[in-house]
Amino acid sequence: MIEITVISGKGGTGKTSLVASLTSLAPKPAVADCDVDAADLHLVLDPQVKESHDFSGGKLAEIIPAKCNSCGKCYELCRFGAVIKNENKKPAYAIDPISCEGCGVCSYFCPEKAIAFEPAINGQWYISETRYGPMVHAKLGIAEENSGKLVALVRDQAKKIAENKNLSYVIVDGPPGIGCPVIASVTGTDYVLIVTEPTLSGEHDLARVMELVNYFKIPAFLCLNKHDINPAMSDKIENLALNAGIKVVGRIRYDRAVTEAQIKKLPLVEFTDAPVATDLKNVWNTLIHEINLLQKGSHN
Repeated sequence: MIEITVISGKGGTGKTSLVASLTSLAPKPAVADCDVDAADLHLVLDPQVKESHDFSGGKLAEIIPAKCNSCGKCYELCRFGAVIKNENKKPAYAIDPISCEGCGVCSYFCPEKAIAFEPAINGQWYISETRYGPMVHAKLGIAEENSGKLVALVRDQAKKIAENKNLSYVIVDGPPGIGCPVIASVTGTDYVLIVTEPTLSGEHDLARVMELVNYFKIPAFLCLNKHDINPAMSDKIENLALNAGIKVVGRIRYDRAVTEAQIKKLPLVEFTDAPVATDLKNVWNTLIHEINLLQKGSHN
């Protein structure tokens, strides 16, 4: 089983559209949508949910009114301003769930044991079936944190399913950027495919994400999307990647068919036989060829 994680230094590069087509082209794949803050791969792959689970990334404190004697110990100890005074009410204090960091200090030191400290429900994760194979995906709640933990959970579940079903690939749609969710999506993966576009912001954010994968010593490849909108910048970005030791596995031209395929809930390679679909097929074939060469080299 080979795990390939697709990431980008910024949003809007076409990463999810690429993942949808790679999933269609890969033999015996499992897919994981790890962009849990703004998941959208399901819009193309149209998964049928088989299992739904709550996700808890931490705990929240809550005052139990019947036990609280309004001593104010929690108000005194909270370093995050999460304990609020309730003037002329009983109990005299309450905990703001948005400000609460889940440290548990108030609950631990409450002399009346009047503060519950229970797991918070931060989102949901799902095991689904697509026409290509199993899919694990998730939805983080509005303004919720700990997305890195949820990303790790989604990846772990996808890998377990792939192992149990003897699947050949796990294709991971990673989050954009270089933050905690991205680190959680690439740590321990076999290979990374970086998607970028020929713009100034694309060049800048590519440099950051290349630094990230090099830090973790993960074999990485580059795919340049919409390369024909700025050929000079495309050449510059390719040279930047090559100088960093990252091979370019393909260029994808700009085509409005990408948007049309999304509207039809189809990967582009299933929607059209236009040249842009050939570009995507070449990316997959070149990527697998390069991975096979690396694997052969590691066995010699």
